[in-house]
Amino acid sequence: MQPNWPAVRAEFPALSNWTCLNAATYGQMPRAAADAINRHVAQRDENGCVDFLSWFDDMDAIRASCARLIHCEPDDIAFTVNSATGLATLILGLQWQPGDEVLTLDDEFPNQLYTSVVLEGFGVRLRTVPWRDFHPAVTGRTRLAILSTVNYSTGWRLPAEEVSEYLRRRNVLLYLDGSQSIGALRFDVKRVRPSALCVDAYKWMLSPNGAGWLYVDPELRPRLPATVVGWRSDRTWRSVDTLNHGNPLFAEAAEKYEGGMLCFPSLYGMGAVIDRMLEIGPAAIETRVLDLAGKARSMLGELGAQVSQDQSPIVTAVLPALDSSELVRKLQTQRILVSSRKGKLRVSPHFYNDESDLAILREALTREGGAAAGSRIARLSPTA
Repeated sequence: MQPNWPAVRAEFPALSNWTCLNAATYGQMPRAAADAINRHVAQRDENGCVDFLSWFDDMDAIRASCARLIHCEPDDIAFTVNSATGLATLILGLQWQPGDEVLTLDDEFPNQLYTSVVLEGFGVRLRTVPWRDFHPAVTGRTRLAILSTVNYSTGWRLPAEEVSEYLRRRNVLLYLDGSQSIGALRFDVKRVRPSALCVDAYKWMLSPNGAGWLYVDPELRPRLPATVVGWRSDRTWRSVDTLNHGNPLFAEAAEKYEGGMLCFPSLYGMGAVIDRMLEIGPAAIETRVLDLAGKARSMLGELGAQVSQDQSPIVTAVLPALDSSELVRKLQTQRILVSSRKGKLRVSPHFYNDESDLAILREALTREGGAAAGSRIARLSPTA
């Protein structure tokens, strides 16, 4: 049955005051997430935190919801505070050899590009190439490829299944940053088979900062040691009265990468969001998001913009005579949220948006485009 999208939209308080078309920067948080956080805070006050071990039982339930969303097992999921931390788990845990190479794309998100300063310390080279050169760039020295499922500045969608299969045949690990797609587009770990996948949940997952997760392939975990070691590193950590004071005996599950306490309020909020997404249905969400993104492309094209054509939740456009950064600032004063990346206007609608949001954006762009054209004519006029 088709979701009741107007009712879903009513779950997001910010939409009563803002036209939010910027999920690629920040997704709007539903009321259910705030309610879950508030319940946790109230529970702390009510019980004095005496029941803190039971919070981990709740986290296991949220871990299971994450697993349902991407079709893996709960043991494959470790919570992380952001995608940089998730990537560091892999980069710092692998056993490198001098001369090894890591491959990424020229226009990747800075998280991926900045790993060069860490890899250099291991004698490892980070190679960046354009997409057209990616496959030939894989050599016998390539140990790892780090890529985004959707490019943050262009909206280009990686053919993840094809890339993963190509790399597996060459014994190259694949790390995917899913922060710009998970929550909008469906993802099936069993089909894509990455070595690791990290999601920072404050974008398309509509969650508070400090919530995210890292999937680690069961075949990789035995040879990927934990690099953050804390009291929860030992597999008997729940026996808090008699914690192990020797070397930790790590669990086989991905939980071993968490180390210590978790960001409980943010994770409770994320858990509420994931459960709501599962209730609505990932397929329905993807259809809705791509439909709205397609309508945004058509609208921008009708205004004369050069528009990206990928089947992606991220729409990028170059509007003649308009500076994208200045335009974004002007739109913000009108309570319209979009963004600018690399000289392009970036529009990223989520399932809580509707056609009225696109109409508001269109009217504002038409107004700003007319003003820009008038200003340009005034500057060129010999009588001005």
